[in-house]
Amino acid sequence: MGNRSAAEADGLLGRGPGGGAAAAALVGGVLLIGAVLAGNSLVCVSVAAERALQTPTNYFVLSLAAADLLLALLVLPLFVYSEVQGGVWLLSPGLCDALMAMDVMLCTASIFNLCAISVDRFVAVAVPLRYNRQSGGGRQLLLIGATWLLAAAVAAPVLCGLNDTRGRDPTACRLEDRDYVVYSSVCSFLLPCPLMLLLSWATCRGLRRWEAARRAKLHARAPRRPRGPGPPPPAAAAPPEAGPPQPPPPARRRRARITGRERKAMRVLPVVVGAFLVCWTPFFVVHVTRALCPACAVPPRLVSAVTWLGYLNSALNPLLYTLFSAEFRAVFRKALRPCC
Repeated sequence: MGNRSAAEADGLLGRGPGGGAAAAALVGGVLLIGAVLAGNSLVCVSVAAERALQTPTNYFVLSLAAADLLLALLVLPLFVYSEVQGGVWLLSPGLCDALMAMDVMLCTASIFNLCAISVDRFVAVAVPLRYNRQSGGGRQLLLIGATWLLAAAVAAPVLCGLNDTRGRDPTACRLEDRDYVVYSSVCSFLLPCPLMLLLSWATCRGLRRWEAARRAKLHARAPRRPRGPGPPPPAAAAPPEAGPPQPPPPARRRRARITGRERKAMRVLPVVVGAFLVCWTPFFVVHVTRALCPACAVPPRLVSAVTWLGYLNSALNPLLYTLFSAEFRAVFRKALRPCC
């Protein structure tokens, strides 16, 4: 990951390419890249081809899958190459800077997309009527564009010469500025995470309250049958004159729209957010600690392990959609049927 500090990279250089470790890194890297490409390509094709999956929440899922695909194509091959070489960078410094910038941008784009999903779902629950009046997809596209622009802005200093320092070691691919390691970690993870967790909690709480109120309203409107013998109630004995059917109030129709596929997609969000935090929290804890405390000894194997764990998250998301979303599961089964 691009937030590796100088001392960490020095530790990686001391490892040297061992035969067993190099083979394990190569096999693991190939499997990881293949899983990320296959799973997220399936997500993109499914959302684009199936109308049932074209919901506002799944637009963000599509953007998140695109970030994971770019990670597998632009970052993971060079990361695996470096791991196979024992942490020694044998390519050009310019390619290293591009790798660091893409790494920071794609990780930032992933968490910003999750934040955008949290904001969109919170608005859908907090102000459902206004949300439905503006549910043409423009808001979602605007949020997605903003996430990618902000992610590019966080990564831009690397491409603008931040890494081009005097006395730079050409055999170490790392971020040279420790202050930037802290800055990018704060922007990419430490600030968005509390906001994302707070919005997700508020959304789940609002959804439970909304569903409870809806069930209570439906129960109050249910007709009650008389318990004993006797004449029928006045409404049944003398029905009123028939008149033209009245459409339901606009507010009721708008509320019903939120309780369909969008509610099902909304329930996958806490699982995806939780998996992201489990995979990336150790990485940022380790690297921010090393940036703030250069004298602290962090084993190179720990640095490598938390980096691999973070990248593993890109392969987990399609599995989570399959396990926790019946609609994604049905579409994936349909798409894979000719291959099985």
